[in-house]
Amino acid sequence: MKVLVIGGSGFLGTALVRQATAAGWGSAATYCSRPSSLPGVSWHQLDLRAPGHIDEVLAASDPEVVINATSGGSDWAVTADGSIRVARAAAQRGCRLVQVSSDAVFSGSPTPYDETCLPDPVTPYGAAKATAETAVRLLAPAAAVVRTSLIIGHGGSAHECLVHALAAGTHDGVLFTDDIRCPVHVDDLASAMWELAVSDGAGVFHLAGSDAISRHELGVLIARRDGLDAGRLAAGRRADTRMPGALDVRLDSSATQGRVRTRLRGAREFLQGR
Repeated sequence: MKVLVIGGSGFLGTALVRQATAAGWGSAATYCSRPSSLPGVSWHQLDLRAPGHIDEVLAASDPEVVINATSGGSDWAVTADGSIRVARAAAQRGCRLVQVSSDAVFSGSPTPYDETCLPDPVTPYGAAKATAETAVRLLAPAAAVVRTSLIIGHGGSAHECLVHALAAGTHDGVLFTDDIRCPVHVDDLASAMWELAVSDGAGVFHLAGSDAISRHELGVLIARRDGLDAGRLAAGRRADTRMPGALDVRLDSSATQGRVRTRLRGAREFLQGR
């Protein structure tokens, strides 16, 4: 099988590419500014803001499966318009498409969000991801849209790096006790995504960890795993700030977990080694 991982040099993309090459698949991946050093991969520079560029990459790599794991943040031209270009190009070539989305498409509620819940974003990033979801489902109805949460693992995630900086005193800030998410291990996420990629499942899927925890508790777990002083992680309440965004976003992944063999561990398990 020939696969293409868009955003293959990123944190999730690297895990996806590593697993694809381990499976013996013909692997291609894209990067924006610098390719990864992973061996056995055909690397292609891609600017999703450029019309026609994705068509050139698809023609060169000729994949059967495309995973769009690019991280454009709140850059509408990448996260929304770029995903639209990917969906249109993949559909025209008859490629199986998996689109990575986010829990940021929701406004926040103590009640868990399952796959049937409709997006109601409150941030530019969430709005861009919600637009991408809608476009993918219209342009490529057979595609799988995967919503996930905070991605953790092996020390390379943004949250892990922040915890190390806070513990070392090289960065000022607090970790919020009222900002709730369902962190997932990057290897679990990548494995479950490949299961969906090689299936015929279409529509929205949730792939998040089984534990709903605050960003502060997550930071403490990371610090303890890495031998850092968790007491140096200042706690605060996001509700007391003017920062935009949802507070409590819990993805219910039980329906999708019933479709995939990969067990989506909770953060308390994968960070404490249980």
